[in-house]
Amino acid sequence: MIAAMLIIPLVTYIILLLQIDEAKVELSLEKQAKKIIVSMQRYKNSDKVYHFPRYQEYSAALYDQNFKSIFSTLEFEPHTFTEGFHRQQNNFYYIYAFADAYYFGATYLLVAKKHTSNRIYFLAFSVLTAIIIVLFIFSLLLLRNFSAPFEEMNNHLDNFIKDSMHEINTPLSIINLNADLFAAKYGENKYLWRIKSASKTLATIYSDMEYLIKQGRVKHQKKEIEFGEFVQNRVDYFQEVANMKNIILQTDISPNIIYHFSKTKLQRIVDNTLSNAIKYSHDNCEVEITVNEDDEFIEFTVKDHGVGIENIDKIFSRYYRENEAKGGFGIGLAIVKEIIDEEGIILKVSSQPNKGTIFYYKFYK
Repeated sequence: MIAAMLIIPLVTYIILLLQIDEAKVELSLEKQAKKIIVSMQRYKNSDKVYHFPRYQEYSAALYDQNFKSIFSTLEFEPHTFTEGFHRQQNNFYYIYAFADAYYFGATYLLVAKKHTSNRIYFLAFSVLTAIIIVLFIFSLLLLRNFSAPFEEMNNHLDNFIKDSMHEINTPLSIINLNADLFAAKYGENKYLWRIKSASKTLATIYSDMEYLIKQGRVKHQKKEIEFGEFVQNRVDYFQEVANMKNIILQTDISPNIIYHFSKTKLQRIVDNTLSNAIKYSHDNCEVEITVNEDDEFIEFTVKDHGVGIENIDKIFSRYYRENEAKGGFGIGLAIVKEIIDEEGIILKVSSQPNKGTIFYYKFYK
């Protein structure tokens, strides 16, 4: 609205300036034509040579009734000989029609002038630039003042999440430790399995949140990882979660596969893929985990026999969940997508509703 309030009057003012400028040119051409006519009227002695007036700023020409040139200092050919004021690109000219051929047999007098409105256009450009700069500064100040409360709120929320994550880590570690101590002293039972399964599910969510918080602030160092051993450790970690649904984690993992990669990023890929496979699998079935090595890449495959995926293209969107009843925040696969895009990892997902899903990764060497 402010831009319109400033620019519309500017455009109107510039149009008026151009019209006034054109009127001034027309008036000057009329005056010049009268000067030439007066000069020709003073010429009375036909025995003398008449010197047609010449001017640095103006050019002139005489034409007969057939529009043939009698005399001309013009640098262009006029398109029309209608009496009055005309414009031909940067050439402004005025045509005066004589009543008879008294002046050297001429019927038309043409007076022309080269003229541009660059000064007015430069003024318009300068004012428009000033308006844009003022609007930009005004908008910046307005946006800064407008967004300040939201930035402060966002900082408070960010600090709250960081503090909460820190506070969650301690009791989570205590739960896991005491569950292991209890199992060692009194043996395993289904209630203890539920505690361990819930704590490990919570730990996976915690790790995803921690990764997001540190994203862009912490550089994940790469080092040599024994790929198969790493995956097997994560499978063993999720075994108790799988036990709650009586799911067998079937592995086919090749040994001695060395890969240079970030342990944190690899854990996010493996953990989210395994946890989703267990979460969406039917009870009393298998989840097949395969790790193989080729000359060019490492294959990591997770196949479940579960509910399947209806919208494969949407599962990598943050906060999207295929099944609201399964819980979670919908951030795990979004993190996986960011990592594989950053690292050039190929992922293919195939799924059939109520039959299962396959996640197939290619880690190029």
